Amino acid sequence: MEGDQIKEGYVRRFSFYRIIEHWLHAVIFAILVVTGLSQRFYSLDVSQLLVMYLGGIDSVRMIHRVTGLFLAFLLIEHVFVASYGILFRKWKPLIMITKKDFSDAIDNLKYYLNMKDHQAYCDRYGYKQKFEYWGILSGLLVMMGTGVILWFPATVSRFLPGELIPAAKVMHSNEAFLIFLIIALWHIYNAIFNPEIFPLDTSILTGYISWERMVREHPAELARIEGKTLQEIVHPEHREKFRRD
Repeated sequence: MEGDQIKEGYVRRFSFYRIIEHWLHAVIFAILVVTGLSQRFYSLDVSQLLVMYLGGIDSVRMIHRVTGLFLAFLLIEHVFVASYGILFRKWKPLIMITKKDFSDAIDNLKYYLNMKDHQAYCDRYGYKQKFEYWGILSGLLVMMGTGVILWFPATVSRFLPGELIPAAKVMHSNEAFLIFLIIALWHIYNAIFNPEIFPLDTSILTGYISWERMVREHPAELARIEGKTLQEIVHPEHREKFRRD
């Protein structure tokens, strides 16, 4: 085990940099949701109260746009750092979706139906985390593009068909609502209400995850960190951690 990757039964999962990045995204996302949904559902009393509290619709739009710029900066920074690390620092692109993710999903389905005696042996990121990550990332790219179009419609219409403006409005609004649902229903459930980690997954606060959770959720990564084979990590004495009962 290298450095401080393990400490008193806990394994380091996230660096301080990733923790800060996550919470910056969370705060910015919350501001965008509040200012964006209040514009989409403007007829609701709560939306009108919020708009008045923030200084009127022009103020809400400006807050939304400036916050969107911060989100775009963070997104570009995230993609740049990841690309630089993979190309020049030999980071393994473990977040990429592979054929194994689909077989892992099938294995877990069989496990839930009592057709297998253990869950899928996932690496650093499981298939659910990958699908969520790429769904949100691709959605944010759509949000960036359509957001620029809606911010400068007159300029865009000089070079592109005017029909693009209302189309961008529909795409921006619906994609934002979809991302909101993914985070509100999927991500928050897995980070808070999942019975295996309730009342809170503290890994994004401390950077560490328990060794037992690593065995259960990311055995392939744990095997690589400890320099063991996967079978050594999921030895029968540990496989009970995978069983529901």
